[in-house]
Amino acid sequence: MAEEVRIKREIRSAEKDHKQNLERASEVSELGLELAASFKKNNCLDREDIKKLERLERLAKRIRSEAGGSEDEVTIEKRPDDLLEAMNCVARVSASLNEKVQETPRQVVSASIIDKANILLELIRIVRSFSQKV
Repeated sequence: MAEEVRIKREIRSAEKDHKQNLERASEVSELGLELAASFKKNNCLDREDIKKLERLERLAKRIRSEAGGSEDEVTIEKRPDDLLEAMNCVARVSASLNEKVQETPRQVVSASIIDKANILLELIRIVRSFSQKV
């Protein structure tokens, strides 16, 4: 009996963690779109945008960790040439990461989620390097 209760508790906990990860992925997508829209409107990143970028980075790291990944260097084949292109890439990859997380069952370790999260994190580094130059 005790073993059965423990197993049910673990299942509930895993389902709760998965639901939170789905919510994080949705927020990642929203933040990516908000950042790109804000940059298009203002042609710069303001203080609020920098906070959103930091939140986006924390969420991406958490999603990567939940998917079974760790810190990995990633090379982006077609590196953005300017901040506008980098922000558009952030929006696209954020949406793509959300789609991958939403379609992946909780019991699966997904290399594609880890890869998308790593690409997003690299894009965030690129955005920071461009915004420091401005």
